[in-house]
Amino acid sequence: MTIDLQKYRERLLAKEQELLRDMARIETEARESRSADVEDPVDEAISSEAKAAAFHESTLNMQTLQQVRTALRRMEEGDYGTCIDCGKPIEPARLEAVPWTPYCLTDQQRHDQLEQQP
Repeated sequence: MTIDLQKYRERLLAKEQELLRDMARIETEARESRSADVEDPVDEAISSEAKAAAFHESTLNMQTLQQVRTALRRMEEGDYGTCIDCGKPIEPARLEAVPWTPYCLTDQQRHDQLEQQP
């Protein structure tokens, strides 16, 4: 399987910039919301929910950013497109959908099942 590394590198770099912009936006919004005066319990509840949602979004963005940067490093090391668990090529459709994925579909499903277990 031949992978168009340049195409994926460009997509990964674009995703990295998008995530950095989103994280900066969230940080700015969080700073601005702290300065707003909360007038009543309803406003306070809405503010708390918004902060929790922003924190969750920021956490997901940070995790994805780490995955993107790891994929770029694998590209430099010549391991991009190979599952880090089983060593088999990652399916082309999977790379198209999630270019930063470190796993083939089978191993991703296994990881997802392990995460869902109590």
